Amino acid sequence: MKLTELAKELNISTEAIKKFIQDFDLNLDECICPNFDVKEDFEKFAKENADFLRKYEEDLKLKKSAEEIAETIHQPVKKVTEEIKKEVPNLYDNGLYKSSVSSFGIDNKLGGNYQFVYDYFGDKTALSQRDFIGYRDLFFYISDELEPFLSLDSTKNWGIKKPAGIILYGPPGSGKIFWANKIAEIIDYQFREVKKHYLGTSFVDGNKTSFNDFLVTMMKEEKVLLFMEDFDDIMMDRNAEKSVSSENEETKEIVMHYIGKFEEEELLMVGSANSVFAIDEEILAPGRFDVLIPIFPPNQQERNEMILYYMTENLEKSSLLYKILLKNEANNLPFWNSVSERMKVFSNTMVVDFTQSLKKRLKHQYERTKNENLKIDQKLLEGALRDASVKLTEEYLNQIAQFLHDVSINNYDDFARRIENLKSELDAYKVKEAPRKSIGFQHNEEKK
Repeated sequence: MKLTELAKELNISTEAIKKFIQDFDLNLDECICPNFDVKEDFEKFAKENADFLRKYEEDLKLKKSAEEIAETIHQPVKKVTEEIKKEVPNLYDNGLYKSSVSSFGIDNKLGGNYQFVYDYFGDKTALSQRDFIGYRDLFFYISDELEPFLSLDSTKNWGIKKPAGIILYGPPGSGKIFWANKIAEIIDYQFREVKKHYLGTSFVDGNKTSFNDFLVTMMKEEKVLLFMEDFDDIMMDRNAEKSVSSENEETKEIVMHYIGKFEEEELLMVGSANSVFAIDEEILAPGRFDVLIPIFPPNQQERNEMILYYMTENLEKSSLLYKILLKNEANNLPFWNSVSERMKVFSNTMVVDFTQSLKKRLKHQYERTKNENLKIDQKLLEGALRDASVKLTEEYLNQIAQFLHDVSINNYDDFARRIENLKSELDAYKVKEAPRKSIGFQHNEEKK
């Protein structure tokens, strides 16, 4: 059963169900499949608790002040206000919250007893078996943008067309190619990548070919998602101050020529960009690449889960590494809290680098000592952090700052909490200016 079908049967909006999953921190793998089939346990929960979900939706629609929420859930106003600001910073007017804020969600985060929710789900899906970690907000945002691919209703009754092009933008190493693959999986399209040598004109097996030929071939195939890296460089706005290579300019012209046929030919082009700032405005015009999806670096909780995932990936329980992790209680998330907290603005790639470095250091130490009772101490963790921090350059931090500028303009209301958290993490790297000493002679009266 699809999520939309379940929502219709229970007379509850799909948006309320998505928000419920986020408010109660449910793992997506326990609730729905990437193609939006509902998992058995979640379907059972929803049907048996339809009344609760309808009350949840009714509360979600109400405009309410922090004082009203606090009175409803019997919690101090200060605590309620702090929790709301984590969720929707800067999105309130005259004390009434314009954005969807759930009294039930706030109550749950402040210790309310909702064990009945979690009792319906089986054993938690192991990290190693999940489709992806965290990012519920981004997954549901992307699914909303892909609605015309998933439901005929959007096109038939509302005249909403499928996007011809999507731009995934964010700092390097944050997983744009992963999300492009995930989009292909969600809409059941073939994933194809535009290789560098496809651009311009080249010779393959002695035959002359061009990007135009490649694109025409892709349009003839069944349901293709065409992924293009360095989209911001290729589609850059040309002016007197910036020169654009003839190859990139030709590629841009070819895409512009055919983009009107993409929907008809069931081709979706997805571009990967570090920033949308320099992209030609003609490319971003309605009906072209007008869907912008920000791809964020992982937050602290996601970094935590990623570390554990990559430390235990494909490990047999009989392996030396797993035994060492077990003896250090490093096979549980709390062990990695202090490390992930220090990985401010780390990209996905940097987190992976940390785990690879730590594995190598543990291996080398074991080979020296032949001791299975190795302690994963601060020295080992610091060394791995230093290795992973090599990519944390001034250029990368500037790219994070540019991303924050872009996403604050294009998607602030959709990702307010992530944006504010990322701003706070970036601020930690700002150089604090030392207080200036007074210059010159001190007058006698100033000494008194």
